Amino acid sequence: MILMIWNREMECISRDELEELQLRRLQDTVKRAYENVPYYREAFERVEVYPEDIETLDDIEKLPYTTKDDLRRVYPFGMFAVPRREIVEVHTSSGTTGKPVVSGYTREDIEIWSEVMARGLTMMGLTEDDVIQNTHGYGLFTGGFGVHYGAQKIGATVIPISTGQTRRQIEIMKDFGTTVMIFTPSYGLYLSEIAREEGFNPEESRIKAIGFGAEMWTEEMRAEIERRFNAPAFNIYGLTEIMGPGVAMECSEKKGLHIAEDHFYPEIIDKNGERLGPGERGELVITTLTRVGMPVIRFRTKDITSIDYDPCNCGRTLARISRITGRVDDMLKVRGVSVFPSQIEKALLRIDGIEPHYQIIVTRPHLMDELEVRVETSPELFSDDIRKMVETRDRIEEFIENEIGLRVKVTLVEPGTIPRSEGKTVRVIDRRNL
Repeated sequence: MILMIWNREMECISRDELEELQLRRLQDTVKRAYENVPYYREAFERVEVYPEDIETLDDIEKLPYTTKDDLRRVYPFGMFAVPRREIVEVHTSSGTTGKPVVSGYTREDIEIWSEVMARGLTMMGLTEDDVIQNTHGYGLFTGGFGVHYGAQKIGATVIPISTGQTRRQIEIMKDFGTTVMIFTPSYGLYLSEIAREEGFNPEESRIKAIGFGAEMWTEEMRAEIERRFNAPAFNIYGLTEIMGPGVAMECSEKKGLHIAEDHFYPEIIDKNGERLGPGERGELVITTLTRVGMPVIRFRTKDITSIDYDPCNCGRTLARISRITGRVDDMLKVRGVSVFPSQIEKALLRIDGIEPHYQIIVTRPHLMDELEVRVETSPELFSDDIRKMVETRDRIEEFIENEIGLRVKVTLVEPGTIPRSEGKTVRVIDRRNL
């Protein structure tokens, strides 16, 4: 097997050389942010830190964190480090929890985005001979464009079908000979369901790889997607505030996502903001090292992961972050117990006879929190006898209790009744404050 690497010089760089490069780029980024972004000038002066104080990589700890709320406060263009005329493209976050975050890109930034995404697609085994069906949205969401730029960079054929048109997606997959699918995990499951309705078996397609992300998922969910499409699925990580998809991606080893450390400097911190060491799980913090239009320093992603600096068996030396297992703000506190949706999904996918579609509903009818998990059954189970339904429900309740340490109410519902989404699926409905 020939090892495919897009940029061997950077992806296989020695740790010493990489750290020298990172320091130079960090110093340049801090200087540009201080001189050109009023927000950062004020933030640095508030803690009495100046560009000349950054003499080593560890000096990054002297710099203040940046949060999504900080970015919202300077909406829309207050974080740009260049004149607006040099910004050739803008994207935004969804804005569902407040003002959207605006992300601006110069031509150099678009080239960097294309480069890191090309590296990731190459990790998945893609070449110029592939046909990539990109179901990520092409609007202000960064997902569609990031994949698109990377695919063009490696010379592959891109089908920019975007989100929706699910039955048309199946037709295109068949007629155009799609070899790579890009989707969110929940939309991939939905696509496979519609494909069956259309009499098309994705297992018999030409698909050789799947790229997915933008949602929390478990290894059990990955295995289900791989089974349905008969192809390996690779994790893609990115966020609007930093660049978009391509910040970190999974190689064939599937033992973490290689982060493009020559462009993004990662840290892991605990709940008090203190840095953690390799292998310790905490919140991911990222600093852009090369971004021109909008440098972002010590951004708190709220994503929970760990980092491994050991070289990978694939030959790459860039650090790997582990699969994101939750978000700081996704964690539910139910009767004093910390619960992540991914824990419940993991339990559900161990049960035969149910579909991987569920919703978690938290209420407080009296003084005590109540947690209900609504789970779709398979058509076979739903049409079976009541006794088997009750046995399945009891098993699910037992599995979830073993996973999270809480007894919950499980409600089995008819196939097709849990809402589907062509974007990010809403898994949790918290009604305690309504």
